Amino acid sequence: MGAMSDSPAPLADPHLVFDAVEGRRDLVILGSTGSIGTQAIDLVLRNPDRFRVTALSAAGGRVGLLAEQARLLKVRTVAVASPEAVPALREALRHEYGTAEPLPEILAGPDAATELAGSDCHTVLNGITGSIGLAPTLAALKAGRTLALANKESLIVGGPLVKALAAPGQIIPVDSEHAALFQALAAGKRADVRRLVVTASGGPFRGRTRDELENVTREQALAHPTWAMGPVITVNSATLVNKGLEVIEAHLLYDIPFDRIEVVVHPQSYVHSMVEYTDGSTLAQATPPDMGGPIAIGLGWPQRVPDAAPAFDWTKASSWEFFPLDTEAFPSVGLARHVGTLGGTAPAVFNAANEECVDAFLDGRLAFNGIMDTVTAVVNEHGTPRSGTSLTVADVLEAETWARTRARELSAKATAEARA
Repeated sequence: MGAMSDSPAPLADPHLVFDAVEGRRDLVILGSTGSIGTQAIDLVLRNPDRFRVTALSAAGGRVGLLAEQARLLKVRTVAVASPEAVPALREALRHEYGTAEPLPEILAGPDAATELAGSDCHTVLNGITGSIGLAPTLAALKAGRTLALANKESLIVGGPLVKALAAPGQIIPVDSEHAALFQALAAGKRADVRRLVVTASGGPFRGRTRDELENVTREQALAHPTWAMGPVITVNSATLVNKGLEVIEAHLLYDIPFDRIEVVVHPQSYVHSMVEYTDGSTLAQATPPDMGGPIAIGLGWPQRVPDAAPAFDWTKASSWEFFPLDTEAFPSVGLARHVGTLGGTAPAVFNAANEECVDAFLDGRLAFNGIMDTVTAVVNEHGTPRSGTSLTVADVLEAETWARTRARELSAKATAEARA
C-alpha cells in the first residue's frame, strides 16, 4: 500500500477545524428529542460556559419533551416537521413557560429543520434519522456553519452534493467509529496513513452461519449486546449494514480508498476504530460504550469537554477481543463497498432499499436473510447510477423512491413464495 496524497483535503480533518472559535459556541440541534439530541442537550446543560443552544427541531411526536428542552435551554426557535403537531406543541410550551414569559418562535413543515440549519449559529448538530437529513446538511454547509454530523445517511446518499459544498474541515463526525478515526488521525500526517480499521460489535448474531440466521426473530435481532439504539439502527447492526454505511462514510469523510478501509469485529465495543500508519503503528481510540464522547468531539473540537463520557477503571481486569468479519454470513459490508465504488445514486438506492426491508422484517413480512437478499437484488436492478457533476437532490430523491417501491415489491414476492 502506498502513501496517501495530501490533496484533496478531507471533509473531516482534525488538523483543520473549520472556523474554529474560542469562547461559548451557539448551537442549533436538529433531532433534539432523539437519542443523539437528548444526550447533546445533557452535555450542553452540564457545560453552559461552553455552549448555548439557539434553536431546536424535532419530528413532532414528543412535543412535551421538546417544550421542556426549549424552556431549559431558553431557545429562540423550535421547529417540528409535522404541522399537525403545532397546536399540541404550543400548548406544551405554554405549560412549560407559564403565562408570563413569551414563547419561542415556532416553525413547522418538512422544510423547518432545513431553515434552522441555515440560521445564525456556530455549529449545527444534525441528529435527524434517515435521508431526510440531507437537505439540512446541505443548508448548514451552504450557510458556512460547522456541521457536527450524526446523520450519516445524508452523507451516504448525497456524497457528491455534500463534497461539492463542504469546505475542508467543515464537517466533524458524530458517531463512535468516525469520532475515533477523527481523533486517531490527529496523531499523524495524512500522507503516512496506511489504512483505516472500523470496528464492529458483531451484533447479536456474531458467530452464526448464514443458515443459522434464516429463522431469527424480531426480538432476537433487537437484542443488541452492547448499545441501546432505535429499532432500525439495531437491525442494521444485526445485519452489519451499519458497518457498510460507515465504510462508505469513512471513504467520503477522509478521502481514503475503499481498499484501505477494513472492518474488524470487536465484541466489547471498547475500541471504536483504529488508524494504521505506514511505520506499522496502529492508534486506537477507546472508551467504554457511550455516545457522550463523540458528541463532545462534534460540538467542542479542537477543545475537549471534561467528563463528557466515562473512562475505564484500570483497577479491574478486562479482555478485548478482535475477530475477522464473516463476509458469507454478513455480505452487507461487501455490497456497501460495491455501491460506494459505483457512487452517484447507488448508495441512495442501497440505503433506501435497506430501510424498506428492515421495516418489512420488523413487521414480520420478510425473513432476516431476506433483508440483504432483497437489497442486493434492488442494487443490481438499479444498474449504472446517475453520478458526476450532474447529480442533483432530485436525482437522489427519485432513486430513493424507485428503490423503496422496488424493495416493497420484491419483499412481498419473497414472502408469498416462502408461504406457498
